[in-house]
Amino acid sequence: MLTLSKYSFGIGDRFAQQGKAQLKAFFKAREAGLELTPVWNKSNREHQIIHTEPADARYAADMAVKATGWDSEYFVDADHININNVDKFIDHCNFFTIDVADYIGKPAANANINQFIKENDLYVGALNIPGIDETFTLTLLQLEAIAKKFLFATEEAARIYKHIELKKGAGNFVTEVSMDEVETAQNPVELFFILSSLGNLGVPVQTIAPKFTGRFNKGVDYQGDIELFRKEFEQDLLVLEFASKVFNLPENLKLSVHSGSDKFSIYPLMGELIKKHNKGIHIKTAGTTWLEEMIGLAVSGGEALDLAKSIYKKAYDRRSELCAPYSTVIDIDEKLLPPPSETDKWSGKQFAETLRHIPGHPLYNPSFRQLIHVGYKVAAEYSNVYISHINQNETVVGKEVSDNLYDRHIKRLFGI
Repeated sequence: MLTLSKYSFGIGDRFAQQGKAQLKAFFKAREAGLELTPVWNKSNREHQIIHTEPADARYAADMAVKATGWDSEYFVDADHININNVDKFIDHCNFFTIDVADYIGKPAANANINQFIKENDLYVGALNIPGIDETFTLTLLQLEAIAKKFLFATEEAARIYKHIELKKGAGNFVTEVSMDEVETAQNPVELFFILSSLGNLGVPVQTIAPKFTGRFNKGVDYQGDIELFRKEFEQDLLVLEFASKVFNLPENLKLSVHSGSDKFSIYPLMGELIKKHNKGIHIKTAGTTWLEEMIGLAVSGGEALDLAKSIYKKAYDRRSELCAPYSTVIDIDEKLLPPPSETDKWSGKQFAETLRHIPGHPLYNPSFRQLIHVGYKVAAEYSNVYISHINQNETVVGKEVSDNLYDRHIKRLFGI
């Protein structure tokens, strides 16, 4: 079976220009004694907005690997796919993030619910997960409620997985199941039975992306109770460890943290806990690449800075349209968004430092950063003009991409 390594980073690249710069960060990690696997991820929504195809993402990844001499495994992820769009990705991807968040709460057939209960009724009563001090109490009614909430979603994951398997063959791709883009977090008991269902349905899930407590907004730090997150994250790690053994799931099963970029306040504790329990992790940092391109344009000055300002102006004017699809993963205070009449007067340094996520920096503006994060649609409308400026300033832009990925993400998470 194609197996994902212990530590992996999802490094989406909206415009498919930064593969070499991204891999530079992975080479630096290797020099520091850490082996990471790059996973280029791009969703159907991103392809539609930017007018690219999965073949373009595959080509960009392959060319970056060839140009840099990267000699370890790498993956191309069909990110957040469903049964309606998966076919276009099958020939070009070897990692599939099956998103079934929209199916949570939809009713499964009564016979299937009864079968689920029969398969799991041995856990009714005191449910003990090795390593967790707390004993969970589970009633038959609670087990039935879990089935009614999650079974249909896991059945949909199995349907999509089997569709991919039919086309690509068993063992020829990595499977992730995503349930993160919802309002309510799944607790460790729910996660346990989600994994039970996936195992019984024959889905060899290697990474799972649950919804965690707190806000995981795009491109900004974690918002929530850090100690509560610590408890939940550690319990989830132990749930995965136990579930992989009792439900016949892959031994390398690990948590995937979506919107994981820039979660600086919880990176150290995640790093601490995966080391403590000797577990892997998958972090998705997709949007940071596009943000660092914008920072690079600003730093470059001249026409590149003018373009960055123009993109922000249009994003500001169209903020309702741009924010709507990301409502569960952004939190913008419009009162803190500088009007374009102000940003037009900014130097490149001021634009860059307002956008760049340096905790505690007096100019850093999370609302400004989040709006630009979802504003890549505007840059896509500039098409070749945007790409041309990125390439003309490749050295500056690439340095921003590499430094951000290594210095602010990899080093913080793994403590190197």
